[in-house]
Amino acid sequence: MRILAAATVFLALSACTSNSPEALCDRFFTPYPDMLSQRERTPRNAELLDAMAYYSGGKYALAIPGLQKAVDGDPRNSAARMYLVSALLATGDPYKAEMHLDFMENYHDRNYADQVDWYNALCWLCEGNTGQAVAQARWIASRPHTYRKEAAALAAALDIH
Repeated sequence: MRILAAATVFLALSACTSNSPEALCDRFFTPYPDMLSQRERTPRNAELLDAMAYYSGGKYALAIPGLQKAVDGDPRNSAARMYLVSALLATGDPYKAEMHLDFMENYHDRNYADQVDWYNALCWLCEGNTGQAVAQARWIASRPHTYRKEAAALAAALDIH
């Protein structure tokens, strides 16, 4: 029984090594920086700014309903959707985050193209899909890209995984 318990502890600890997908997800994920909270408050953006107050305070789970409401009210609101993606990743829901990135990728607004590329890599990493994550990271690192350095570091970390 002790051997089984020791083996279980060993497996649990080895899953949390510095290069496990979970550890790499924690290491490489950074919430998208808040660039909305400083906007002038209007009746039209009040709910979004309320959600962003939670977001900028690191209370991502509390921010999600307001961000989702903003996206539901205007599916073309790429800024709100980007913060929703980030909040979903921060709360451990990469599958839902990826769904919103898919929408952004297929939508004609390319203002967040680099963010979509990078956060897709993070979604795949956080889902445990290291093959797709490393391929995306290598692709990003090979081109002029906002997240080129981060992607190169992620690819290197995944190459030794």
